Amino acid sequence: MLNNSNFKSWKDNLWIVVGVMDLDLALRTDSPPPLKDESTSDEKRDMERWEKSNRMCMMIMKRAIPEAFRGTMSDQISTAKEFLANIEKRFVKNEKAEIGTLLTSLISMKYKGKGNVREYIMEMSHLASKLKALQLELSEDLLVHLVLISLPAQFNQFKVSYNCQKETWSLNELISHCVQEEERLKQDRTESAHLATAFKDKGRKRKNAKEAAGTVPQKKQLTKSNDSISTGCFFCGAEGHKKKQCTNYHAWRAKKGLPELPKAK
Repeated sequence: MLNNSNFKSWKDNLWIVVGVMDLDLALRTDSPPPLKDESTSDEKRDMERWEKSNRMCMMIMKRAIPEAFRGTMSDQISTAKEFLANIEKRFVKNEKAEIGTLLTSLISMKYKGKGNVREYIMEMSHLASKLKALQLELSEDLLVHLVLISLPAQFNQFKVSYNCQKETWSLNELISHCVQEEERLKQDRTESAHLATAFKDKGRKRKNAKEAAGTVPQKKQLTKSNDSISTGCFFCGAEGHKKKQCTNYHAWRAKKGLPELPKAK
């Protein structure tokens, strides 16, 4: 249904419908000359085809516009071609404003590196086609440069390579090269991620090995220390006897007047 913002798509759909139904004759051509008594059978057949096309196109268009808008159309309009032209006049836009909007959209476009670079370039090309329809045609070289400028930093090497060569690319060649470059960048990112993961795992293994190697001597040292404590004399430090068995310790206690300890068994 036609509304204030969809006239272009409405018109495109109308042409598709009447074209598929083979009813677009009245929209493409003016009415044939009126028939006369001497008119040939071919002329009569052409008039019959045109009248059928005109009648069906008028019915389709009236059915596809709001009833309130339908009542504003003049009853004097009798051909589908004139009816469509009258509708178009009511929905015509300021071409200067539309050109400005399209140019702003085209220049401000930036590829974020997400999605598909082919679709992105085709979208820019579509905007350029709209400008061409408004009598503002951008050269293919200019469009190629606009695309390159809008690519993100990871394409810098690709852009430098293009600027250093003498030949220029067509838009189709640019699309092909950009797709290849995007695939290369994705592959590099995948390999870098794998290397980073492998390096991280290797570092973790080294750390665990060092911790394990540092733990063994410490245990041995503690064992040795415990052994020396358990086999040596705490008083004189000599090996082979305990403190309670040390004669020096007993002599020291006697000298100090301390009570004699029971003899160790």
